[in-house]
Amino acid sequence: MDIEKKVWEVLCSKEDIQKRNIELGEQISKDYKDKNLYVVSLLRGSFVFAADLVREVSVPLKIDFMTTSSYGHGEESTGNVKVVADIKEDLTGYDVLVVDDITDSGITMKFVMEHLAKKNANSVKSCVLLDKPSRRKVDIVADYIGFTIEDKFVVGYGLNFGDYYRNYPYVFCVTDEDRK
Repeated sequence: MDIEKKVWEVLCSKEDIQKRNIELGEQISKDYKDKNLYVVSLLRGSFVFAADLVREVSVPLKIDFMTTSSYGHGEESTGNVKVVADIKEDLTGYDVLVVDDITDSGITMKFVMEHLAKKNANSVKSCVLLDKPSRRKVDIVADYIGFTIEDKFVVGYGLNFGDYYRNYPYVFCVTDEDRK
C-alpha cells in the first residue's frame, strides 16, 4: 500500500485534538487543584495522548505507565485483560487518573480502574481520547472524554492496527481495503 497517496476519512484533526487537549487539561487542573494527582497511562495506545495531555495540566503530577493486553493484533477485545507491566508504587494518598486512547467495550478500563483501586488510591477516574459507547460491554463511562465517535475502526495519534499507524497526528478510519 502506498501510504503517501492514500486518502482517509479523518475523524479528529490534529488541530481538533490540540484544542481538546487544552480543554481537558484545564478541566483536570481545576478538578485536581488541591489533590495529589497520579496519572497512569495505558501503553501503548495512549502514550501520544498522555504526553500531550499532561503538558496541558497545570497542577503537579506524577506519571507512570501500565501495559495491558486484551486485543493482540486483532480488531476486537478478547475480553480477557492481562497486566503485562504494572505500576510498582502504592497509591495511598494519590488521586489516580487513568489515561487511555479509546474506550470501546470498556472491559480494559473497568479492569484497570478496579486493579488500581486495590492499591489504596483516594480515587480512580478515567480520561480517554475517544469514546465508542455503541460498543460498550460493561457499565462504565469515562470521567473525561476527548471525542465520542461512531462504531468505526480508527487509528492514528497513538492508536494502531497491528504495529502501524500510531505516528499519524490525527485520528482516521481504516477501511477494509487498508487492512489487507
